[in-house]
Amino acid sequence: MSAEPLSGAEIVIRALVDQGVEVVFGYPGGAVLPIYDALFKQNALRHILVRHEQGAVHAAEGYARSTGRVGVVLVTSGPGATNAVTGLTDALMDSVPIVCLTGQVPTHLIGNDAFQEADTTGITRPCTKHNYLVKDVRELARMLHEAFYVARSGRPGPVVVDLPKDILFAPGPYSQPGQANHKSYRPQLCPDPERIAAAVEMIGAAKRPLFYGGGGLINSGPEACARLAELVRLTDAPCTLTLMGLGAFPAADPHFLGMVGMHGTYEANLAMHGCDLMIAVGSRFDDRVTGRLNAFSPGSKKIHIDIDPSSINKNVRVDLPIIGDVGEALSAMLAAWPKGPRRAGSTARAEWWRIIEGWRARDCLRYRNTRSSGSTR
Repeated sequence: MSAEPLSGAEIVIRALVDQGVEVVFGYPGGAVLPIYDALFKQNALRHILVRHEQGAVHAAEGYARSTGRVGVVLVTSGPGATNAVTGLTDALMDSVPIVCLTGQVPTHLIGNDAFQEADTTGITRPCTKHNYLVKDVRELARMLHEAFYVARSGRPGPVVVDLPKDILFAPGPYSQPGQANHKSYRPQLCPDPERIAAAVEMIGAAKRPLFYGGGGLINSGPEACARLAELVRLTDAPCTLTLMGLGAFPAADPHFLGMVGMHGTYEANLAMHGCDLMIAVGSRFDDRVTGRLNAFSPGSKKIHIDIDPSSINKNVRVDLPIIGDVGEALSAMLAAWPKGPRRAGSTARAEWWRIIEGWRARDCLRYRNTRSSGSTR
């Protein structure tokens, strides 16, 4: 705890600095002016003024994706907070770590339909990973540090911290980040070894396997992507990626079939439909990928690796769920893979690749210019 009490606004700035924040995207308003006053008195944080609160969240999303840090947003109460909902929903769907600080009317006016009051925590509950309403300045520092922990850990996502104006003026103690852990939020990072062994057995026995990677690979980091590439080459299996997963596997690698789904390649979609084992890695079986669920890859067994338990069996029933960080799971599978020749029948695997090369020969992304040379249309 700090020896001297700080105002709530000063606690907010101190917490952001201690969390390594360098940039804040925001739009000012009356309820958050104490934070802007504190922001003006320091040089550690840079503020980017936007023209709309939705743009602030989208800008923070881009910042988070390009830097690997948590994006931070600062908006005012009422319409400021409600304008941020579109960006928060987008961040939740795309697993982008965001901490959104929203202003709120003073605590004694909450529920009285005060000027620019909105039920921010109620409105944002469906579109955030977690949210907080700070009612005691003594809890402010802990909640801010905890918000960053929740936003960046496990499956990343947006977190809202709703800040009543009187809390921002009130003096209170500051505590360092330390090990902020949510009371009930305990993401499972290490997969079950027995399920890893079962997955290795299934891949080794498969005749027509397919790796299907998603954005979870990007979120897990470069090492997870490298482990995927190593496992794909080791098993000599084709690989396809979702839009959110593009970049997780080298596009020039002959094992890569291109993007899957309604905007994907001919060979990727036919391979997904015709495989006998699908290994979903950090993907969530989005409807843009599956199409009609009753016709989606009907003849395949499915392994699903994901850090978010709620994504398992949400859209597609799988035969072997593996909960954990995809990088940890892929590393464990590589370690468990038997040394020596691949166990899958080389004849069956060669036939699978012959079929895939036939689909590739169609060259589905080729562009034919059918216009005559003299046409101006």
